[in-house]
Amino acid sequence: MEYVQQTITEGIGRITLDRPDKRNALNQQVVAELQAAFDAMAADQQVKVIILQANGNVFSAGADLQYLQQLQQNSYEENLADSHHLKDLYRKIYTLPKVVIAGVQGHAIAGGCGLMTVCDFAFAVPEAKFGYTEVKIGFVPAIVMVFLLRKLGEARARELLLGGELITASRAYEIGLLNKVVPGGELAATTMAFARQLAVSNSAASMAYTKKLICQVQDQVLSAALDLAAATNAEVRATDDCRQGIAAFLAGKKINW
Repeated sequence: MEYVQQTITEGIGRITLDRPDKRNALNQQVVAELQAAFDAMAADQQVKVIILQANGNVFSAGADLQYLQQLQQNSYEENLADSHHLKDLYRKIYTLPKVVIAGVQGHAIAGGCGLMTVCDFAFAVPEAKFGYTEVKIGFVPAIVMVFLLRKLGEARARELLLGGELITASRAYEIGLLNKVVPGGELAATTMAFARQLAVSNSAASMAYTKKLICQVQDQVLSAALDLAAATNAEVRATDDCRQGIAAFLAGKKINW
């Protein structure tokens, strides 16, 4: 790949945006490479947790504006296909059966902030700024809106999407957009330590079931959501991980997944 790097260490997969000269801006090729990388990590049995990170001073500045300018010459059908391309990436990360942690070493703006939003966890340095600035350039934060409403609720989503202002890391943590603010020199180690903790302490199968259910129940009315939850409970009880985990707990043994 030209713009995305992949490594696996101790069951932790790392996907790294590597287009620092363009502030890791997203275009069709970058999105396609990210999709391929996440597909590969999802299929790799040795990978339990994934870290999404970036090289350079900026995590991602969002859509490549030169690319967007070129797209203005496209037909509606061509632009729709391109929009589905980004939508598919966001949905893939959001629904991936493995936990994804964003390690944000610099600003995450517009589509770049959307990329962080769909991850399960997000750690960032204090200097990073965040925002969905599309309304500032006559664009719409359409796709990320679907996920941000789920993540933060309507009031916060309106504030961020309609205001279009950049916010600090401390503010992003305060409203729930970030899980932790970490000094720059400690970001990589802290993110990796957390990923290892999840990989060793938690059942990969259980995390996959839990993530799937989080995605599904929000689309259901209460009765249907509860039925789905009950069915998942029953299904998981028959899994090897559940049998092993309960047996280890009753025997007073620590299990390393």
